[in-house]
Amino acid sequence: MLTTVFKWVGTILTVGGALMTAIDVDPLNIYLFNAGALSWLIAAIRMKELSLIVVNGALLTIYVIGFILRIPT
Repeated sequence: MLTTVFKWVGTILTVGGALMTAIDVDPLNIYLFNAGALSWLIAAIRMKELSLIVVNGALLTIYVIGFILRIPT
């Protein structure tokens, strides 16, 4: 049950991130993508699904780097 919740929340957040990117709402898109990837990563770990762990771990890493690069200096 909890895994299903993580999967659906991750899906909704990821689609929301894509929508925010399409309509140029920045940095909300990055926050949503990060949260979606993290939610899916948790679900993937709980399911022991290596392919999903790899893809969502990689996406989360990429999104975090994007977030860090956008921090004003």
